Amino acid sequence: MSNLRIIPRLDIKGPNLIKGIRLEGLRVIGDPQEHAIRYYEAGADELVYMDIVASLYGRNNLSDIISRAAKNVFIPITVGGGIRSVDDARHILRSGADKVAINTAAIGRPQLITEIAHRFGSQATVLSIEAKKLGPGRWEAYTDNGRERTGLDVLEWVRRGVELGAGEVLLTAVDREGTRNGFDLDLVRQVSAAVPVPVIASGGMGSIDDFLAAASRGAADAVAMADVLHYKRLTIADIRAAAHAAGLPVRKF
Repeated sequence: MSNLRIIPRLDIKGPNLIKGIRLEGLRVIGDPQEHAIRYYEAGADELVYMDIVASLYGRNNLSDIISRAAKNVFIPITVGGGIRSVDDARHILRSGADKVAINTAAIGRPQLITEIAHRFGSQATVLSIEAKKLGPGRWEAYTDNGRERTGLDVLEWVRRGVELGAGEVLLTAVDREGTRNGFDLDLVRQVSAAVPVPVIASGGMGSIDDFLAAASRGAADAVAMADVLHYKRLTIADIRAAAHAAGLPVRKF
């Protein structure tokens, strides 16, 4: 079994690290570079950066931030938001990212998943899904930072995205994001069961128990978190120690 990964998520607006609730009500947290270095030094397994206003600009604007981070952070970096073409993906990867996460453009033109996977490999191609619950066992995929409906069933879409070449899934439960109420475990479990690639659970972590539940009950391969780290409610060392104690296969640090 692969190691369960602990992944700080850094949502970016302009030059700032921000945090919201249900992807809205954004609050400036600080300098993303300072937080990235702190999380790297604390033992994070990877980092995820999301340009949360990329749809306003029509492209991802994180290349300078990623270039700076890559000089000091030596763990995998995933970058998402506003990546609409192979050229966009190439630009971000050349800036220092290891993977690109695509959502809006992939829904608009699913073949983009295959194009990026063929050019850079499935391991560098992450399908980002923003899910909102419709009812018991039913979720709809959204775009534009959880604002725009697509009519796509999440489980159907994730299966298709992986068939097209995505090598990983970043799964954000919009209804839970920033609430500290825990992950949508049913969503995480069903998506994890639906595809043979790693699934990163994102949206809702408020406690160590939430992390443990996402891994054990949700069968997530990785857990992304923001609020609990940005506001220093937990440390990565706290999470790693609890995971070890629970017998979960996290990396030793």
